[in-house]
Amino acid sequence: MARNSSTGPKAGRKAVSKTESSGTGSKPPKADKPQFHYRTLWLSDIHLGTAGCKAEFLTDFLKRNHCETLYLVGDIIDGWKLKKSGWYWPQEHTNVIRRVLTKAKRDTQVIYVTGNHDEFLRKFVDYRLEIGNIKLVNEAIHETADGRRLLVLHGDYFDVITRYHRWVALAGDMAYETMMSANYWFNRVRAMAGMRYWSLSAFAKQKVKNAVSIVSSFEEAVSRECKRRELDGVVCGHIHHAEIRDINGVSYHNCGDWVESCTALAEDFNGKISVIRWVDIDHLNERPNVTPLQLPKVARRTAKAA
Repeated sequence: MARNSSTGPKAGRKAVSKTESSGTGSKPPKADKPQFHYRTLWLSDIHLGTAGCKAEFLTDFLKRNHCETLYLVGDIIDGWKLKKSGWYWPQEHTNVIRRVLTKAKRDTQVIYVTGNHDEFLRKFVDYRLEIGNIKLVNEAIHETADGRRLLVLHGDYFDVITRYHRWVALAGDMAYETMMSANYWFNRVRAMAGMRYWSLSAFAKQKVKNAVSIVSSFEEAVSRECKRRELDGVVCGHIHHAEIRDINGVSYHNCGDWVESCTALAEDFNGKISVIRWVDIDHLNERPNVTPLQLPKVARRTAKAA
């Protein structure tokens, strides 16, 4: 499927973001007004509550891009991490929440689709929870401007490991965190040697035979579900790999993530959907400066005891 690029803001000195290409400085610039207007935006796998979340870059993205409908496609808040490791919530993560709430207040319809890391929210879906202009669902059907009907869901339901072998999924999550930490130090050494960023986790996903097989099975399972429902395509997340392609006649769209790649999907007013790569991964060697929120003593003791 052909992918067209469009010029947008970079998160650097003369920042301009591109569809399927990228470029940024090491720190996002300040922007008070949105510079781009889309019919729909999709974001997934933000993982607020983890050290790996690129919250500063996401805040910059939300400042600069306006939309009529914003889908948060699961794993927005990492309940697994918060429950397992205690409280980690820097001010930058609160800024993301504030920016989303501001969009909802200014007439953007926000649809929060639950994922496996924020599955604690699924018990509230049956209550048809709507707060202001924010709606909580497990899945949704989105109709594009050109009349196509797309299934929007996180996708963990179609991941055999996550669904049937939870302990393996939890162990894999721990391994992923370890890999990301090792990746950080590995790339610090590469940066000092004048070498470009190299993603260990991306390499593992693309080259390790079993990982490739799992990803392919996931994509095909999601596509089969769309065909079964007689839908035109799917928008999902879960596997942290942004992509748009055709799978057996079904339009497959994956949002990517805001841990490694900082990507989103955007629909223009003609119904065309593109991948936005907001920052160049080569500029993410340095951990962003974050300002941890101080918990009251009682809360700290409770978190430690848990």
